[in-house]
Amino acid sequence: MTPRALLRLLATTCAAVLLLASCAGGDKSTMVGKVSSNDRMTIAVSFDQPGMAVRRLDGSYRGFDVDVAKFIANELGVDEQNITWKEAQPGNRETLLTSGEADMVVSTYSITDKRKEIVDFVGPYFVAGQDLLVRMNETRIDGPKSLNASLRLCSTAGSTSAAYVKEQFAKDVNLVEYAKFSDCVTALLADNVDAVTTDDVLLAGYAAQNPELLRVVGDPFSKEEYGVGLHRDDPSSKAKVQAALQKMIDTGAWRKSLETNIGSSGYKIPDPPKLAS
Repeated sequence: MTPRALLRLLATTCAAVLLLASCAGGDKSTMVGKVSSNDRMTIAVSFDQPGMAVRRLDGSYRGFDVDVAKFIANELGVDEQNITWKEAQPGNRETLLTSGEADMVVSTYSITDKRKEIVDFVGPYFVAGQDLLVRMNETRIDGPKSLNASLRLCSTAGSTSAAYVKEQFAKDVNLVEYAKFSDCVTALLADNVDAVTTDDVLLAGYAAQNPELLRVVGDPFSKEEYGVGLHRDDPSSKAKVQAALQKMIDTGAWRKSLETNIGSSGYKIPDPPKLAS
């Protein structure tokens, strides 16, 4: 064999080895490549959002966001038992992604221009409207404009909800912040705050847990588009996650999950949104 022929043979062999390695494990510099190589995935969800994502006493996870996360993971070749769940809170979602602690965040994560400077999104997979949760006998509050300096409005640190109310409707309202929305609901039941604000679908879940004590005002005043949070600069992974979400919508699994997790609250199930390209 001539030296030139030998070099061609070596080049062909090396290319074949690289191709097999790529097929077996994928490009580990991408999220999908790392996931397929390890057959495991770390996904951040909320642990205390009824109807969307809750960690139950038996250690299992339930909710629409959880179903979205499981569906995507399955499409990426990861079984449910190989998902590691991490708690996402409004103030730590970007950090979970940028630090590499989570491969994906599915946590009622509103798509905003400011957040897109730090992380990437696929979606929207759900569109909600911001509203207010109050005690059943509350007569002073019928919308964001009725909030004033004598009232206490609760939301979570890192959430855009309370800031939006203060900037657009009630600059004098007293803001109270907790780490979790469930803490806000506890404060509302204890008469330590007068209203809780976040997305209507979340508030409906909390109201469903306390139907004789709490109610949603029912006057949505914003548009919140939920996206799946991903690392930036990973277009191949983003494309695969988008394809998975579209399949969930097209097969009816999207609507079935919402009906199962939120339907009993009386919340009107919307039509699925169009995913941004």
